[in-house]
Amino acid sequence: MQLEIATLSKTGGRATNEDACGVWSTDDACFCVLSDGAGGHGGGDVASKLVVSAVLDWFHERPECSGQAVEAALSSANRRIVESQRSGSPLADMRATAVVLALDTSAWAAVWGHLGDTRLYCFRRHHIIMQTRDHSVVQSMVDTGYVKPEDLRSTPQRGRLLAALGDAERFEPDIHHNRFLLCDGDAFLLCTDGCWEYVIEAEMQQTLTESRSSADWLRLLERQVISQGRKGQDNYSAISIWCRDPAQQTQLGP
Repeated sequence: MQLEIATLSKTGGRATNEDACGVWSTDDACFCVLSDGAGGHGGGDVASKLVVSAVLDWFHERPECSGQAVEAALSSANRRIVESQRSGSPLADMRATAVVLALDTSAWAAVWGHLGDTRLYCFRRHHIIMQTRDHSVVQSMVDTGYVKPEDLRSTPQRGRLLAALGDAERFEPDIHHNRFLLCDGDAFLLCTDGCWEYVIEAEMQQTLTESRSSADWLRLLERQVISQGRKGQDNYSAISIWCRDPAQQTQLGP
């Protein structure tokens, strides 16, 4: 399997970018991580960078594509944030969301895990076939029928999280343990809430159809974020991954 990967991370309308992302590959595996920090007073950008470095450090030592490995890498990131919190203010309250994708390029398989509201989408034939579930107050309200799914992005409490990295007492990420078998032409999108807030799922699918490369897809998504954004909008970040079989030469775009 051949991967085409692009990354995007911008400050939006904020003074500081509290998002961070990273990608590391071996001959037969690829590991992607995206994190959105919180905590104020510089804590958010520190937290997200700690997550990315801890996750990639873990895979450098153990380049394994399994649900257990993804969970262990996230656990390592959680410990690193908690240890840094103990240095005191201004880092004592820092937290971070995270999503991790591990791709076995030899076996054409993927596993992933996340905590918070940084999302992973998987596309096949330009349609979303898998999507992570946010650990947030509004997502719980959607699940129980108090909020309509189409209103999730506009509900005032949308940014309130139920779980994030940086909690010494509670660490319960969602892990997709079963190896997800990939097909030629599959695509992944990892994105922070500053990105998906302004790009609905139908637009993700449409822009994928219109794109000629992974980087082109992110450019179209960013155009949508900017056009729909507002003054002071959040940082927005994304990683796009296209999976190709060189023998098939599948075109994801038109």
